[in-house]
Amino acid sequence: MKHFMWACVAVLALTLAGCGRGTKQDVLKKADGIGKKADLEKALGKPDSFSSSGIGPLTIETWTYKASDGEVVFLITGDTVTIKAAGGDGK
Repeated sequence: MKHFMWACVAVLALTLAGCGRGTKQDVLKKADGIGKKADLEKALGKPDSFSSSGIGPLTIETWTYKASDGEVVFLITGDTVTIKAAGGDGK
């Protein structure tokens, strides 16, 4: 019974690992043509990390999504996605 439980845990872990966002290219492809913050969240889900600076309409948000080969960062001013950048090797 103990071996069966460990086998189930291993299968579940492998299944969840396959449910990620994919590569940086995959993330950028899903976000292609998106210009609004709400649409970005709809396409990619909540970011893996988030930071914000500024006040009111001058707020700049940085949304970071982890990919299998690094990360993709979106810079958002107000409600507009302004910059997309991919970097890192994921290690």
